Amino acid sequence: MAGSVFGNQFRIMTFGESHGKGLGVTIDGCPAGLPLCEEDIQKFLDRRKPGQSAFTTARNEADAVEILSGVFEGKTTGTPIALLIRNKDQHSKDYSNICDKFRPGHADYGFFKKFGFRDYRGGGRSSGRETAARVAAGAIAIKILASMGIFVHAYAKSIGPVHISEVDLDEATKNPLCMPDAKAAKEAQAFLEECIRQQDSAGGVVECIATGMPAGVGDPVFSKLDANLAQAIMSIGAVKGFEIGDGFLAAASTGSKNNDAFAVEKGKVTTLTNHAGGILGGISNGEDIILRAAFKPTPSISREQRTVGEDGKEIPITIHGRHDPIIVPRAVVVVEAMTAITLVDALLSNMGARLDEVIKFYGREL
Repeated sequence: MAGSVFGNQFRIMTFGESHGKGLGVTIDGCPAGLPLCEEDIQKFLDRRKPGQSAFTTARNEADAVEILSGVFEGKTTGTPIALLIRNKDQHSKDYSNICDKFRPGHADYGFFKKFGFRDYRGGGRSSGRETAARVAAGAIAIKILASMGIFVHAYAKSIGPVHISEVDLDEATKNPLCMPDAKAAKEAQAFLEECIRQQDSAGGVVECIATGMPAGVGDPVFSKLDANLAQAIMSIGAVKGFEIGDGFLAAASTGSKNNDAFAVEKGKVTTLTNHAGGILGGISNGEDIILRAAFKPTPSISREQRTVGEDGKEIPITIHGRHDPIIVPRAVVVVEAMTAITLVDALLSNMGARLDEVIKFYGREL
């Protein structure tokens, strides 16, 4: 199966299924000398793991990570890092009644047409559980970025019709919806409780901000930094929209308003506004990188729906099991992870862009 690899210099490959023995990821290209232990990774997996509130699936997974290779005496060795997360609480029998039916809103039908069969246990490889492996790899990328003074923070910008009106990153860690606005979080919880009563689900938007990214990283044509970020974020299951900076609002703006005027502050080039979201012409400009991902409602809902079976006949379907009424809160850390992986890959790829910098690195002067 192709398509499980992402990145060039910092390259990850995920493996595993929702109801298999486990999931994992290999990371190739991580520089040697990074202090790393399982606890560094676990704290990010703990933010994603199920069963933490009424708004997440009741599946009871510890998501404990094991480092199998690439670390010696507490530091990365420069060789491939292999991480494993074992599945402990998969209930495959929950899916026996849909083994020959295509779930509305899921990848079942497309997967079946592509491969001629499908793993119906929670979606198999197309399950959202695959993102646990991405978060494990992202934890390493986030630690690399932090060592350079670059930090990535994401939060729920909106849930259903409820939008935040302020950003308090501390508040986002205090409520189960990861919203940086206490008032909005309370309104969103009430909205979701009604969705649950109606056997329905909801979607929302995750916003992510990367601070400290230097100017001059990225490429101007096919490997634009924002294009690679779009691929990374759009590869997350359930993401149906992506934007950088003002995004779609820019289409209704004018050049005089949308252009970010350059200025000099404390001897450093900066911009007076950030409509571009930190990227111009595919290359970072030194401002905060701001992106958003729109997540569709969780497709697994308890109410009866119409579908088609593998025999081509129309039939009703009722989905049982343990499912998130909304994906957004657990997806916040996944967006952080994929953003960090993309930025680390871009930074490492950028090291050979200028001859003078290459010569300086190897100890010679022009």
